[in-house]
Amino acid sequence: MRDAVAHRGPDGAGTWVSEDGRVGLGHRRLSIIDLSERAAQPMSNEDASIWVSFNGEIYNHGEVRGELEQLGGHVWKTDHSDTEVILHAFEQWGIDAIHRFRGMFAFALWDGRARELWLVRDRVGIKPLYYSVRNGRVRFASEIKAILELSDQPRELDEEALFFYLSFLTAPAPRTLFAGVKKVPAGSWIRFRMNGQVDESRYWDVLERARVPSNGDDASLATQVLEELRTSVRLRKVSDVPVGAFLSGGIDSSANVALLSEGGESVVKTFTVGFRGQSTYANETREARRIADLFHAEHHERLLGVEDLLEFLPRMVELQDEPIADPVCVPLYYLSKLARSNGIVVCQVGEGSDELFFGYPSWHTLHRLQRLGDVPGTGLAKRTALVGLGLAGRRATREYEFLRRSRHGLPVFWSGAEAFTDEEKGRLLSPRLRRKFAGMSGWDALAPIHQRFKQNWPTESAASWMTYSDLNLRLPELLLMRVDKMSMGVAVECRVPFLDHRFVELAFGVPAAVKMRHRTPKYLLKRATRGLIPDDVIDRKKQGFGVPVAEWLLHRLGEHAREEIRAMVARTDLFDAEEVERLLESGKGSRVWFLLNLSLWWKRFIA
Repeated sequence: MRDAVAHRGPDGAGTWVSEDGRVGLGHRRLSIIDLSERAAQPMSNEDASIWVSFNGEIYNHGEVRGELEQLGGHVWKTDHSDTEVILHAFEQWGIDAIHRFRGMFAFALWDGRARELWLVRDRVGIKPLYYSVRNGRVRFASEIKAILELSDQPRELDEEALFFYLSFLTAPAPRTLFAGVKKVPAGSWIRFRMNGQVDESRYWDVLERARVPSNGDDASLATQVLEELRTSVRLRKVSDVPVGAFLSGGIDSSANVALLSEGGESVVKTFTVGFRGQSTYANETREARRIADLFHAEHHERLLGVEDLLEFLPRMVELQDEPIADPVCVPLYYLSKLARSNGIVVCQVGEGSDELFFGYPSWHTLHRLQRLGDVPGTGLAKRTALVGLGLAGRRATREYEFLRRSRHGLPVFWSGAEAFTDEEKGRLLSPRLRRKFAGMSGWDALAPIHQRFKQNWPTESAASWMTYSDLNLRLPELLLMRVDKMSMGVAVECRVPFLDHRFVELAFGVPAAVKMRHRTPKYLLKRATRGLIPDDVIDRKKQGFGVPVAEWLLHRLGEHAREEIRAMVARTDLFDAEEVERLLESGKGSRVWFLLNLSLWWKRFIA
């Protein structure tokens, strides 16, 4: 199990098994903080009553250690290991210790005194943690492939997870595409006791922690945002190895580089990928080089072509474990590989900014649509509104889906990543699965999230729901997993300053009216970073991090995709063959990619 994830930790390996043989922990080490042998894992406290295997970073470990040293009674074996801080903090405060940690983490902690195993995932879900309970045994790992090493772990498709995957490009927690394998939800812990008792708790929810400003004009709020972001980036400099940054030339990554460069302790290394040849996706390499030059960074870039994608596909599926149907996995892998080949083990990335500050133009459109839907009126009036917003002519099926949601009193916005509507899934699935899932909807995965939102956010608004929805599904299970799996695939750790939990709590509490001022995407963040990065970077039209998959599918990738998808359809009873053929011939490249990713995963792990 341990060595199935050797790519995540090439710098060392360790195993601990209890004397009675009933508990075992394994660890692969990626050395970043305290490179000494004393900081190796699994690690115990001084009397070996508590053991931990930990993935991630506790950025404020020095502060927590100082508090513990003042309290006294703790014997330390390392100079500054954040892993050891977890052990002694748990010794001192029990599971409540996690409220003191500022970082990203997934850890398994064995408390030998209480005979309890704790599985804990960080607040936003930056780090993955999977588990399975079978034949009286609990197994857990950072990647599913480690759990699959056990001979009694079946490799079977969870068909209900597939139903949701077709909606959201990922399986919502706690499900995975593997029957019997679950993931610990973001901001949650699970406790297993030797008598078989299992307890689970959500220890953090932004709704309960958001700091709603009692007053303050736009300028004051912008100042608060910049200072909190500056603190977040400063904390993420904590490392005993060099720290670099992925750079696109947009606001998020440019602000990252600007703040990372402050202090001038060392030259920052930056990394960019683009695409060869003519493409509807415009490369941002020139913009990235300009930002790198402005902040005196050492810049590296690489251009990718379809042959790079085809070469990488088998490895991509291996690293994903379960389909993560976002083609951005491809450039993320090559960015990480570029960083590693240039001596960088830690990189800053910009995930989370768009969701917190309403950075997607499509969100503004859907927000206006929701407000129209909230006003009593006829379906025809709403349909006219959709046409006015430019949705009807472009995608009629989406238009009617939005109308259907509104008619049933559901939010128009479900997720920032939606693949197939429920109606489209009804045609795409096989007759057997249509019958099995009759009456089910993609909304079933969101309903408990929406219930929490309605109960705990007194100033309920469509804009707050959109952010909350993505904080609970798309970010932890899609965007952050693509970053984790692709970067750790080459032993690079990515840090996410926009998703520091204190920063998230501040940003979420800012009134929606401020975030959407003048219908400007990222209005407040743009105001906050003006003067930090050039105005033309701030005012440039958003491009986003994309991949020219539609064009690649017209050529060699298309032939490969059709072959793989048809093979899966022929050998399973999951899809309607005629409907799949219509999709393959439709020219809808992104949707073909969703099925290709699924097909390759099925071939590798299930077939």
